[in-house]
Amino acid sequence: MDLYCVMGNPIEHSRSPWIHMRFAELTSQVLDYGKRLVPLGGFAAAVAAFRADPAGTARGCNVTVPFKFDAASLAQHVTPRAALAQAVNLLSFRDDGIHGDNTDGAGLVNDITRNAGVELQGRDVLLVGAGGGASGVLGPFLEAGARRVVVANRTLGKAVTLVQRHAALALSHHAEIEAQELDTVSGNFDVVVNATASSLSGGGVPVASSVLKPGALAVDMMYGPAAQGFLDWARENGAVPRDGLGMLVEQAAEAFSTWRGVQPPSAQVLAELRALVSG
Repeated sequence: MDLYCVMGNPIEHSRSPWIHMRFAELTSQVLDYGKRLVPLGGFAAAVAAFRADPAGTARGCNVTVPFKFDAASLAQHVTPRAALAQAVNLLSFRDDGIHGDNTDGAGLVNDITRNAGVELQGRDVLLVGAGGGASGVLGPFLEAGARRVVVANRTLGKAVTLVQRHAALALSHHAEIEAQELDTVSGNFDVVVNATASSLSGGGVPVASSVLKPGALAVDMMYGPAAQGFLDWARENGAVPRDGLGMLVEQAAEAFSTWRGVQPPSAQVLAELRALVSG
């Protein structure tokens, strides 16, 4: 049996196993996909244990918070987008070693443009956070034609480092890019993305409502109860709220296609998952 899994901490809430097993069912692929809680500081050991699982042949794993930087360090080969992000959410185990990719950005862009119907071309985007989640989506936002992207973070230095790493890409796409401190973000935006893990720990909304243009799209990368506070805040302030379920399904579709060579019906699975969650 080909084995796959998602690794993270926390992980119990993850819908990735349901998504991938549904993809497999709809595309007639035979595999098993589970989830593994990884102790903090124990990512490399967890990957080694998974690869040694006697239940089958480990082919790959998805990586969620807080291990995306650990995955980047572990990978022996990385795609250009993962190298730019310096964060990996997809590992593939092949004969020549561990391959790393980052499908977060493509997943989020696909969800915003295809599922939410919001064009990013010429838009102003606020990316809240400078960790693994933000690192994976900044490049794809620039490639999708965003006019201006501001990275806001409590620790300004982390945002500056992320922006500097993407400066050449921004220049090649004629986009403005800058770092700002989270508490003093200036301007308002067409799209606001919460890429922090604050919602997982019950933290409040990390930015003021002044960042929202009327009718702005406000996306939290989290979903379920963790995202509810941000979604309520967006709705109360005239924005269109969107949780991370669409991003989750679309980045999973990228991963599934990489692993199995088959493009799954992501829109169908997203609709089914939303019905399942709301039910």
